[in-house]
Amino acid sequence: MQYDATSPEDYISQVPQERQDALKKLRTVINANIPEGFEEGMIYKMIGYYVPHSIYPDGYHCDPKTPLPFMSFASQKNSINLYHSGIYAKKELHDWFVSEYPKHCKRKLDMGKSCIRFKYLDDIPFVLIAELCQKLSVKEWIKIYETALKNK
Repeated sequence: MQYDATSPEDYISQVPQERQDALKKLRTVINANIPEGFEEGMIYKMIGYYVPHSIYPDGYHCDPKTPLPFMSFASQKNSINLYHSGIYAKKELHDWFVSEYPKHCKRKLDMGKSCIRFKYLDDIPFVLIAELCQKLSVKEWIKIYETALKNK
């Protein structure tokens, strides 16, 4: 589902009431653990974290006016989804997350390339997400991104 929100607070206020506490907690965990330099805001109609133009003026190669995306989360029809570009772009990070997930959740991991779906609000692994947030600095993310672009 898409919401026409202008800020993270506005976004959370528009989602169904039963999901608001989980989204607030997810946002708090991410903001407390994401490395310095990433900014929070609305990107692709989701709450997102990105490298601002002040740090990476080139922006996202598909649309240079858009800052370089890193991670985001959204309330979808059947789940809360966390999107993390580092999991998609760095195999070691993906493998770490997949191996750690069962230590934090009783349900099977529901994951796409960069999308982790949480169908049960009581099973969001906030501690694991906090660790995931700390794994890549802005500088490391830019290096991974630029290396991937050169290899295309």
